[in-house]
This record gives sequence, structure tokens and C-alpha cells, in this order.
Amino acid sequence: MNKKKIGIIGVTGSVGSSGVEVVKANSDLFETVFVTAHQNENGLEKAKNMLNAKYAVLTSQKDSHKKILDIINEEMVDIVLFAAAGVSVVRLVYDIVKNGTHIALANKESIVTAGSLIIKEAKNNGAKILPVDSEHSAVFQCLTGQRKQFVSKITLTASGGPFRYRPKEAFDYIQLEEALKHPNWSMGAKITIDSASMMNKGLELIEARYLFDMDPEKLDVVIHPESIVHSYITFTDGSTIAQLGVPDMKTPIAVALGYPDRINSTVNPVNMWEQKSLTFFKPDLEKFKCLKIATDVLKTGSNALMTAMNAANEQAVYAFLKNKIHFKDIPNVIQEVLDKVDVQDANSIDEAEENIIKYQKFAENITGRL
Repeated sequence: MNKKKIGIIGVTGSVGSSGVEVVKANSDLFETVFVTAHQNENGLEKAKNMLNAKYAVLTSQKDSHKKILDIINEEMVDIVLFAAAGVSVVRLVYDIVKNGTHIALANKESIVTAGSLIIKEAKNNGAKILPVDSEHSAVFQCLTGQRKQFVSKITLTASGGPFRYRPKEAFDYIQLEEALKHPNWSMGAKITIDSASMMNKGLELIEARYLFDMDPEKLDVVIHPESIVHSYITFTDGSTIAQLGVPDMKTPIAVALGYPDRINSTVNPVNMWEQKSLTFFKPDLEKFKCLKIATDVLKTGSNALMTAMNAANEQAVYAFLKNKIHFKDIPNVIQEVLDKVDVQDANSIDEAEENIIKYQKFAENITGRL
């Protein structure tokens, strides 16, 4: 593999930190041009020094967006690991692929909100979008060498989060500290809450619809508590191909950054003989109301509803993290925002951003009166 010039956006977060480990382990294969963080200046400087990066950018500062794009162009960056979370960075994702730069994408919110716009720009400008979510990385690997028309079903696995066995009657009493204790993965606070509500899997269904150009009826979810099988695909001949591995984000990061080659992820392979069992069961949509909402929104095909759902969920989760609302309120906030949506899809990234702001304000007003 020829040496790649790389940038990491969101280097101090959970995914970004895993990316640093992968890049360090393959220092002969990567030249780190730039790293970014939103506000963590000390963490940013540490990452810059660890990777010997040429530039470090704080995205909370004015003109950081332009600075990042200028660096990508001037230094001819090959691939960007986009590890920053949240919907606020949707335009940066859009502009990077519009620039023709390959992107290893961990930001599912951008695809949920502006998937058709981002995918179109990527195709028009020769930019590859390489998924970093473990489930979509698994699908990407299982689809390699296959023809889409022979896919019968794509099934994304979910750990089920900390409440997979909790009866729905007890959901009214879930506390913040409980929701932040994920049984399998080490992640940031927002995605951990999304996992607890299973909205994370709902967002991933929508992301899969765009990334792999699949009809909603060919997408499914199953709870798999061991988090060893990351996704599997069933084909029209009855065959099923799955991707397995220990739950560690360094593996999908390595797959994306090294593609089409395989590089050192620093992760040990799963030992099947140590697995006493692999269990699978369907999620209870009456219990996981956020997943039910996302599934219904996916079926509509409405980008406006997807944008509203994502914006409302983000605001509701942040309110829950600040103890302003209860866990049980999250799906109620989302549904109330969806009921206000004027079903008009965005035709440009400007319109997409306007819709995000509008629906965030709706959700903020709702959480403020709960």
C-alpha cells in the first residue's frame, strides 16, 4: 500500500482516539497532515505530537471550516477519518466529499440528515465514503465482490444496550447513570444514550439505506448481546455471509483507512472456541419506542422526517444528559417534533441546515416545558 496522507476530525473523542492508535500502529503507511478537536486544546496538542501532524485545528474557532478544506486541498490529503459526532458538522462532511476527498465516516447523523445530497456529491466527484460504524463496516465487507440484486436481506446487529432484558414497565424509572453503562462498547455519552434507547440502531438503518442503496424492506435489526457478529447479509440463494470480530472500533477504522488493503488494527481476532454461545432475538418495539419511530420514518422515505427525527433526538438526549427530562421522555419529544413536520425534503445543503435548526428549536422548546 502506498503511503496515504490522512486527516482526523474529532481526534480527542472515543472514535478519534481509536483512530490515533490505528494510525500509530501503521506509521509506515500514513502521514498525518492534520488533526482537529472542538474545544479540547490539550488533547488536540497531545494527538498532534503523537502522530507528528503538521496542523492542529480547533473547530470551535472562527473560520475552522475553511481552514480544514484549505489544508485538505493544499496538502492533497487522501482520506479523512471523520470521527466527530453530531449533526452540526453535516456541511463539513458534504464539502469534503464535494472536494473529491475520500472519507472514513463515523458520523451517522450527516447521512441520516443529508444522505442523498452527500452520496450524490461523492459520486459526482469520485470520493469514496468508507463506513466506520462497526455494523456498516461489516455490511461493506460482506458485500465486497457481491451483486446488490442478489441481496435478500441486510441485518444489522445490536447489543440491545443496558436495558435489553429490562421489562418495558420499568422504563419509566431509568436513571441517567444506568443509561450511561453500556455492557459491551466504550463510547461517548450521546451515542451511549442512543444505544440505550436503540435510536442508534434506527439511525443506522437509515444510514444503511443510503450507503448501500437498499430498499427499506431489505433492512432489519436483531439483538445480539455478545456483539461478536456485527452484521450479516442473506442472499437470494439462501446463503448468509456475516462479519465477526471482538467489539472494538479499531477494527472498522483499520478497514476503512486501509481499504482496499488490510492493515494492523492492533485488535486480537475473536476466538470462537471461547464463545460459549451466540444469541439472537428480535427487539421489542413497544419497549424500544425510538427504534419503532426510526423504522416508521425509514419506511416513509422522507428526508424531512429523517432530519426532524435526528434533530429532535439529539436535543432530547442532551436534555436527558443534563437531567432536564426523563429517559422515557426521549421518544415523546421526537414524536411531538415529527408531528410538526412539513414534509418537504431539502434540495440543497443550505436547506438541510435550515431544517436542522428549525427542528432543533422545536425540540428545545418541548424539552424546556417538560
